[in-house]
Amino acid sequence: MVRLTTKRGTVVVMARADRAVATDMVFLPFAYVEAAANILTNSAVDPYGKIPEFKFSAVRVERVSEGAVAAQ
Repeated sequence: MVRLTTKRGTVVVMARADRAVATDMVFLPFAYVEAAANILTNSAVDPYGKIPEFKFSAVRVERVSEGAVAAQ
Protein backbone atom coordinates (compact mmCIF):
# COMPACT_ATOMS: atom_id res chain seq x y z
CA MET A 1 0.00 0.00 0.00
CA VAL A 2 1.20 3.51 -0.79
CA ARG A 3 -0.01 7.01 -0.08
CA LEU A 4 -0.02 9.25 -3.15
CA THR A 5 -0.04 12.95 -2.37
CA THR A 6 -0.26 15.97 -4.65
CA LYS A 7 -0.96 19.59 -3.82
CA ARG A 8 -4.62 18.79 -4.51
CA GLY A 9 -5.15 15.74 -2.30
CA THR A 10 -4.11 12.34 -0.98
CA VAL A 11 -5.23 8.77 -1.64
CA VAL A 12 -4.04 5.41 -0.33
CA VAL A 13 -3.94 2.66 -2.94
CA MET A 14 -2.42 -0.75 -3.56
CA ALA A 15 0.68 -0.51 -5.74
CA ARG A 16 2.71 -2.88 -7.84
CA ALA A 17 5.83 -2.53 -9.96
CA ASP A 18 5.30 -2.76 -13.71
CA ARG A 19 8.10 -2.82 -16.28
CA ALA A 20 5.83 -0.90 -18.69
CA VAL A 21 5.97 2.16 -16.40
CA ALA A 22 9.25 4.05 -15.97
CA THR A 23 10.82 3.87 -12.51
CA ASP A 24 10.35 7.63 -11.97
CA MET A 25 6.68 7.57 -13.02
CA VAL A 26 3.39 6.65 -11.33
CA PHE A 27 0.36 5.40 -13.26
CA LEU A 28 -3.03 5.49 -11.56
CA PRO A 29 -6.16 4.54 -13.54
CA PHE A 30 -8.91 7.14 -13.33
CA ALA A 31 -11.78 5.05 -14.71
CA TYR A 32 -12.56 3.33 -11.41
CA VAL A 33 -14.11 4.80 -8.27
CA GLU A 34 -11.60 3.00 -6.05
CA ALA A 35 -8.69 4.60 -7.94
CA ALA A 36 -9.76 8.17 -7.09
CA ALA A 37 -7.13 9.67 -9.38
CA ASN A 38 -9.27 12.73 -10.02
CA ILE A 39 -8.81 13.77 -6.39
CA LEU A 40 -5.10 14.20 -7.10
CA THR A 41 -5.22 16.00 -10.41
CA ASN A 42 -5.95 19.33 -11.98
CA SER A 43 -9.66 20.11 -12.42
CA ALA A 44 -9.06 22.23 -15.56
CA VAL A 45 -11.12 21.25 -18.60
CA ASP A 46 -10.47 21.90 -22.29
CA PRO A 47 -13.04 24.60 -23.16
CA TYR A 48 -13.95 22.99 -26.51
CA GLY A 49 -13.72 19.23 -26.05
CA LYS A 50 -14.57 19.27 -22.32
CA ILE A 51 -11.69 16.83 -21.83
CA PRO A 52 -10.16 17.04 -18.35
CA GLU A 53 -6.53 18.07 -18.00
CA PHE A 54 -5.37 15.34 -15.67
CA LYS A 55 -2.61 13.68 -17.61
CA PHE A 56 0.29 14.81 -15.42
CA SER A 57 0.77 15.72 -11.75
CA ALA A 58 3.77 15.81 -9.47
CA VAL A 59 3.18 13.20 -6.78
CA ARG A 60 4.84 12.12 -3.54
CA VAL A 61 4.79 8.36 -2.95
CA GLU A 62 5.07 6.99 0.60
CA ARG A 63 4.85 3.41 1.80
CA VAL A 64 1.95 2.88 4.19
CA SER A 65 1.94 0.14 6.81
CA GLU A 66 -1.06 -2.19 6.93
CA GLY A 67 -1.95 -0.93 10.40
CA ALA A 68 -2.05 2.65 9.16
CA VAL A 69 -4.36 1.67 6.30
CA ALA A 70 -6.81 -0.05 8.66
CA ALA A 71 -6.92 3.06 10.87
CA GLN A 72 -8.05 5.30 8.00
